[in-house]
Amino acid sequence: MVGQPESTETLHIRIIQETSQTHTLPPSIDRSLSFSIPRREAEDLIAQRIHPQTIAEGWRLARTAARTALESSAIDNSADDELFRSDLFRIARTTLSSKLVTYEKEYFANLAVEAVMRLRGSNNIDHIQILKKAGGHLRDSYLEEGFLLDKKIGVGQPKRIVGAKILLANTSMDTDKIKIYGSKVRVDSLNKVAEIEEAEKERMRQKCEKIIAHGCNVFINRQLIYNLPESIFTDRGIMAIEHADFDGIERLAAVTGGEVVSTFDRPDLVTMGECDVIEEVMIGEDKVLRLGGCKSGEACSIVLRGASSHVLDEAERSLHDALCILTATVKDPRIIYGGGCTEILMAQAIDRLVESTPGKKALAMASFARALRQLPAIVADNGGYDSAELVTQLRAAHASGKNTYGLDMYNGTIGDMKELGVAESFKSKLCVLLSASEAAEMILRVDDIIKCAPRAREGGY
Repeated sequence: MVGQPESTETLHIRIIQETSQTHTLPPSIDRSLSFSIPRREAEDLIAQRIHPQTIAEGWRLARTAARTALESSAIDNSADDELFRSDLFRIARTTLSSKLVTYEKEYFANLAVEAVMRLRGSNNIDHIQILKKAGGHLRDSYLEEGFLLDKKIGVGQPKRIVGAKILLANTSMDTDKIKIYGSKVRVDSLNKVAEIEEAEKERMRQKCEKIIAHGCNVFINRQLIYNLPESIFTDRGIMAIEHADFDGIERLAAVTGGEVVSTFDRPDLVTMGECDVIEEVMIGEDKVLRLGGCKSGEACSIVLRGASSHVLDEAERSLHDALCILTATVKDPRIIYGGGCTEILMAQAIDRLVESTPGKKALAMASFARALRQLPAIVADNGGYDSAELVTQLRAAHASGKNTYGLDMYNGTIGDMKELGVAESFKSKLCVLLSASEAAEMILRVDDIIKCAPRAREGGY
């Protein structure tokens, strides 16, 4: 789709094929890029006996020119909250254009922006919980201002607690049952067995009393809570939640401001989590726990609804991509225009530098520019359009000063990316440019590939 960022692997393969050396690329790569990258360029450079170091030197000059052009085209609206939010929305919409949720990209882009803006610059994506619940439509998904925990409350315990003080633990709460593996206990009467069981129960009662002494009214344990400790917590009016997995307990510690403990001998050294309210809420046909007003103030949950688990899994991956690119943009708020706009800008900057660069390294720089121009060509080919026509129109538009023009893949023409709202993260594009060119240079310096001899067949087969 229009404005979709290119992967690092794709870009460095294109640069390698534009300035190829004696290595043979895998046939699958040749077939997938046969229409977009002319192998004639690689043959020409080899025929001219250009040394790999010369090619690498030309690449470095081209990379520096491309980075300068990219930085000069970046836009920073972080000083204006409304404009910055609009930039984030456009980036999220561009990211989701090629995903399963593309038909609801406006809605999910808003969800992603709202969730990231709640982080208040901390950029800790663990504070955003994504909860998948089958049923309904994708558009039934929503943002919950709080933390949702898909667990159950113990039998007979309070279903709603205001002003919760939460003790988070990772400890065994099942020692009311005898667990002695590889050993035998011999007794001469059933009374002795009862005494052993009672001793184990007494140890569990003492452990529960130590937990209660912390002054908590909510106890969340990563491991199971068996019947005896559950009944003790019920009698004291404490909400006990069991089997919160490792990721869940760590995320709870982050959003509630508490710490996970395993021993309970020093209550004065334990920091408990806090939130305004813990209550049961219904999502579809299921009950989940909602923690509202968490101490960190940044926690939120995105509830995804969908027809099946496969749809929910794909929607989660799509949304996670958008959240990651948005948090990167919050760190570096500069944006650039997509749709092949910046690639043409960088290629033009390299072409201008080639004119004043003597030596064979100018040929490598020119091939670097050609590789950059192939990116919008491949986007056009993927959309089923005439890439040669569109790319030449795009180059002409940029030559006439229309530096915000890119490919409009919905109409099969070129258009103003600023008006169409196609934006990408500057940090992401810069990382692709640097990583791809460095990876291509590293591959270029490989002299030969050593392969193990095939194993001799036995028995004539």
